[in-house]
Amino acid sequence: MAFRSIEPLSCDTFVALPPATLGNRIIFGKNSDRPSDEVQEIVYFPAATHSPLEKVECTYIKIEQVPETYAVILSRPSWLWGAEMGANEHGVCIGNEAVWGKEEVCDEEALLGMDLVRLKKSVIKRLVLTFDSFSHFLTEGVRNISNQLSITTKIDREHPEVRSYATSKGWWNGKKEFDFAATYSYVNTARMTTTRGRYCEGYKLLKTYEGNITAEIMMTILRDKESGINMEGSFMTTGSMVSILPQEPNLPCIHFFTGTPDPDRSVFKPFIFVPNITQLLKTSSPVFGPEDPVKKQPRFQTKPDRRHELYKRHESATLIMESSKEKGEMMMEQIRKLEKEKINQMDTVLQNGFLDVDQAVNLFSNCTEDEICAYT
Repeated sequence: MAFRSIEPLSCDTFVALPPATLGNRIIFGKNSDRPSDEVQEIVYFPAATHSPLEKVECTYIKIEQVPETYAVILSRPSWLWGAEMGANEHGVCIGNEAVWGKEEVCDEEALLGMDLVRLKKSVIKRLVLTFDSFSHFLTEGVRNISNQLSITTKIDREHPEVRSYATSKGWWNGKKEFDFAATYSYVNTARMTTTRGRYCEGYKLLKTYEGNITAEIMMTILRDKESGINMEGSFMTTGSMVSILPQEPNLPCIHFFTGTPDPDRSVFKPFIFVPNITQLLKTSSPVFGPEDPVKKQPRFQTKPDRRHELYKRHESATLIMESSKEKGEMMMEQIRKLEKEKINQMDTVLQNGFLDVDQAVNLFSNCTEDEICAYT
């Protein structure tokens, strides 16, 4: 049986529900851990209707399009179609998780896990998901995932052949209690120890703050380097997301994205779905069309510069932070002040129940401009 020689190194996903949170809100958080030189962009796509025979071009293949897709905001590696994480206009948040499985790797081009993340966000109205999904639909408390299958013996729905297929492969004898994670996980790898370490450390952080978890606390968890949640090195945290999902239907969901590496040196910028949002130009990478090396055969023969404006400014600022302690501290103070101001503004919106739609249209874009100014 063939397995990938490159083992997955990412990511960490968290969710907290009342009463673990303050304000009767669900808090979702995710770090995207990817190659350190990979650019992650924040992009918005409006809701749309599609013709019956229309196809949608994903990263490598085309599939049939659905009649209607919802508006989505995505944090994604800039070279692909899908997403590492994101949300749609109905408050559905989804994050991608790389996992170790026993299933043989297919050599044919197909949908990526990140393509599935975007596809799900485009059509689902109610759910908080991550691939692999949380074990079951939570009603309270906290949960996290760090690169391992999490569905064990409590299964709400399953494919009709999930057990018989496991038996045919010799993974399950059909007699002992069926444990999906134990049956389908490929555990004979040294990296599982590290993965479980990040999972345990992440869970400890959630439990430390349980009962008082807010969006700001979730940002603190995602910034934690000692636990490995905020990953450093050749694989590092290249983008982060935190979402506030109020339980009151009259209140807006608020989604914070960095769009830059290392959340400890980045600004979580708020986004709210309202009509007439335009593309987020300062966090959108250049588009290369048919000449993109992802699209041309053979693929990936060249590596274009995919850095968006915010990424470039953040990259320069990081060099200053590392070379000048005084300038670095001043810059960090500025971006933390900016982030705190936006968090307080969003708290006011949720507490008062009033949203200025005209201001919300450019909320994320204006915050991005402010962040760029802080770096110059």
